Amino acid sequence: MIVAGGLWGFVAMAEVARDSSAHVFDTEILLAFREAGKPDDPVGPPWLEEAVRDVTGLGSMIVLVLVTAIAVFYFLLIRRGREALLVLIAVVGGQILSSLLKLGIDRPRPDLVPHLAEVQTLSFPSGHAMMSAVTYLTLGSMLAGIVPGRATKIYVLAVAVLITLLVGVSRIYLGVHWPSDVLAGWCAGFAWAMLCWLVARHFFRSSEILAERA
Repeated sequence: MIVAGGLWGFVAMAEVARDSSAHVFDTEILLAFREAGKPDDPVGPPWLEEAVRDVTGLGSMIVLVLVTAIAVFYFLLIRRGREALLVLIAVVGGQILSSLLKLGIDRPRPDLVPHLAEVQTLSFPSGHAMMSAVTYLTLGSMLAGIVPGRATKIYVLAVAVLITLLVGVSRIYLGVHWPSDVLAGWCAGFAWAMLCWLVARHFFRSSEILAERA
């Protein structure tokens, strides 16, 4: 259901992105993060802008590569090679998919408000939102399968989801993405992370059954 819902949401947002003019849904939300009549002035106290830049860094390429490398080496150290391979496939595959989707839609960055962060790539979908979902949800779901207790599992997954949501919202606040870019990134990221987890679970169970029969 999550994979199907993610795909449906991505297709819906892609239709918005293909419009020649900005959708009212995008413009109203983007301007809601600016002071009335001042598109160059984000809402909130001055320190909030810097704080949001710090939050958006959690979805940057360098941070996600570092987090992924730490997780992969950890699984290798505890002799969980399959889990290490799953993380690599999910993150690397997600990055390739994100790049292909950007080229396929070819949407420019929003020009409604000034950008409060440096950007070079195309706008749709949000790479920060998508790769945060892929990385943190993949690691969160795997960690939830290891830690004891239902409350702890819920906490781990909730933290993964919270970080993903905060990174996506930060991209809108900084004016570097339309809201539909972020929603599409979340949808694609959730769907890809869940698909990788389902495929991995199938192969893990199949290998365990074969090992028991042997």
